[in-house]
Amino acid sequence: MDDRIPWVVYFMRIAEEVATRSTCIRRHVGAVAVDPNHRILGTGYNGAPMGMSHCTKDTCIRTIKKIPSGQQLELCKAIHAEQNLVVYLGESLANATVYCTTRPCTTCTKLLIGCGVKEIVWKQDYNDPYADQLLQEYMGQAATVDEYGYHHACKVSNKPDLS
Repeated sequence: MDDRIPWVVYFMRIAEEVATRSTCIRRHVGAVAVDPNHRILGTGYNGAPMGMSHCTKDTCIRTIKKIPSGQQLELCKAIHAEQNLVVYLGESLANATVYCTTRPCTTCTKLLIGCGVKEIVWKQDYNDPYADQLLQEYMGQAATVDEYGYHHACKVSNKPDLS
């Protein structure tokens, strides 16, 4: 069946749909974790922690303090989409592929590496040299871009585990 979309497109479309649940007023991000058999383990989106009020243009600390995107990420109420995956899935992310609508920040990259994911795929890229460095060290190679424009950081299977 040549008319079927490839897995990478399928899961990225799901991540885009998940992002529509975001409660962040500045950026909507979605993430999907998938096991090696292409089964969805879970989804996550960015927003205020459960039980807390969502940000508005009048209450968002980043808007109030005019903090540019990509800077001082710790000054935000929202939990990132990838962090929500880690909170709910933890160790079950080992050997998973995580599809993200936006490149994981350095903190999310470290968390995903800590869970033992085998691949991270993202759509929207932004400059984060330290996340690049961490991914290259963990994965054993630099991220690549596929024919759909998605970025892939994939673990080299024969790279020794240094833990």
